[in-house]
Amino acid sequence: MEFKRVVVTGLGTVNPLGNSIEEYWEGLKNGKSGAGPITHFDVTHQKTTFACELKNFNPAKYVEQKEVRKHDPFTLFAYATAAQAMEDSGINLETINKDRAGIIWGAGIGGLQTFYEEVTNYNPEVPRFSPFFIPKMIANIASGLLSIRYGFRGPNFTTVTACASASHALIEAMNYIRLGKVDLFIAGGSEAAVNHAGLAGFNSMRALSTRNDDPLTASRPFDLDRDGFVMGEGSGALILEEYEHAVKRGAKIYAEMVGGGMSADAYHMTAPDPEAGGATLVMKLALEDAGLNTEDIDYINVHGTSTPLGDIAEPKAILKCFGHHAYNLSISATKSMTGHLLGAAGAVEAIACIMAIQNGIIPPTINHFTDDPEIDSKLDFTFNVAKERKIKTALSNTFGFGGHNASVIFKKI
Repeated sequence: MEFKRVVVTGLGTVNPLGNSIEEYWEGLKNGKSGAGPITHFDVTHQKTTFACELKNFNPAKYVEQKEVRKHDPFTLFAYATAAQAMEDSGINLETINKDRAGIIWGAGIGGLQTFYEEVTNYNPEVPRFSPFFIPKMIANIASGLLSIRYGFRGPNFTTVTACASASHALIEAMNYIRLGKVDLFIAGGSEAAVNHAGLAGFNSMRALSTRNDDPLTASRPFDLDRDGFVMGEGSGALILEEYEHAVKRGAKIYAEMVGGGMSADAYHMTAPDPEAGGATLVMKLALEDAGLNTEDIDYINVHGTSTPLGDIAEPKAILKCFGHHAYNLSISATKSMTGHLLGAAGAVEAIACIMAIQNGIIPPTINHFTDDPEIDSKLDFTFNVAKERKIKTALSNTFGFGGHNASVIFKKI
């Protein structure tokens, strides 16, 4: 059968670089670090004392003040970015068919802050929990609440694949539209794990940077002295829409989503396959799905978390997948600026790809000081300074604990 075309008609984000698309893009192209000492809670006894927190986020802009306490931060982030994306898209809720509009949302963890607070305050002698405990905590609640807010009665579910969650949400939404089952989706992801439990949990795995004396440069993808990722928080939302539906209503179109790949490492609970088999496969599958050749890709927004093993495996996968064309690619790891947004990363980094296509600018991989001899230095990682380049097609990688891999491809239209 002939697939329908899928386009992006709305964008929204709150993340450590800003609470709008405009602020986010300004931060990216200027190589701004979103890291700093943690301000939202006491980190006296934590091994890592910094993160990429949201700054000046006001949930009351998107939810009535009296309703804020009923939601975990990850849901409040979702409300904010969905509202931005919907406004940006110009969708008229009175004229669309809401039976053919859906929500697919990614969350790696869900309401971790709620779970931490409720368990911390639990008294076994008075076994009571808040009536909001379960609905605030469950990972699927953001997609459910967004459908209630907008009245969308189409497919509604949550993808939970750790750091690949939002990318899987985008792929699922694209495929429903391609098949002609749905006209449009709000798709993306949100995460709010910068709290005592999230920080201590990742620290116990030795996954986080402990560069407490220099948080601004702690996220160092592909640098010899990288020592772990920097936690981030936030959300990204995209309006994905069937092309003819978008044209008919006169929508502005940012880009076309032309493909997605999904694979598994089938290797280890948290470590990447050192031979990069799953990461190589997922990019090949995305290219095949999009009907593209390796030479068609101009830019890759890599997973690039600043971890010792992951930052070796991904360049190896790029070389295996793209061959000699790998040296013609522009590559960057925007987690060097935003930190790692976990289940929201795929959406926020997809937006980076779309803005790069729109503006002809490759955002940099900041905080590079020393080459790692185990990483091919002839690859163009766009270290430290953004550069201009005409970009027709961009690919974004996200890889999650459990060996979940997802790649998405966007094309200039």
